[in-house]
Amino acid sequence: MYFFTADEHYGHSKIREYCGRSFSSIEEMDNEIIKRHNEVVTDNDIVIHAGDFTLKKSCQETLKYIKQLNGLLKIFLIGSHDSWIKGTNSHSYIWEQMIEDQYVVVCHYAMRVWPRSHYNSWQLFGHSHGRLDTQGKQYDIGVDNNDFYPVSFEQLKEIMKDRPDNFNLIRKDNI
Repeated sequence: MYFFTADEHYGHSKIREYCGRSFSSIEEMDNEIIKRHNEVVTDNDIVIHAGDFTLKKSCQETLKYIKQLNGLLKIFLIGSHDSWIKGTNSHSYIWEQMIEDQYVVVCHYAMRVWPRSHYNSWQLFGHSHGRLDTQGKQYDIGVDNNDFYPVSFEQLKEIMKDRPDNFNLIRKDNI
């Protein structure tokens, strides 16, 4: 199963203040986000982290968090604060994949248009911490918008079925 998340901000001392996170300490916040992640993600799942995983500068510091998280494959996209990943040979700003006949595009930032949006692809994003109105088949997968849990592909199918079509959808009757 696929899961999607963003904006964990592990170890970020000011994020509780900036986003109104009601945890009493950074340690409580980090531990609770890890706990909720592991409540729903198994060791057989794929997890896409859409940026702002941590403000830690080194991969070694970041690995302390990554090792605590369930997931067979963990894919990390670059957000605003992911300098730890920029030092690696493998990093990306966008992830695209067909899942069960649905094209999914993930980026830290919300986009006005995105790959295959004219075919009603989904765009999953973070960065806005639940404060940005979506358009069409978009969804904020950030932890602040999802009670600090990752969002499963199954949940997204339910969410997206009631969303309006993307504004640039090419309808077959228009071709």
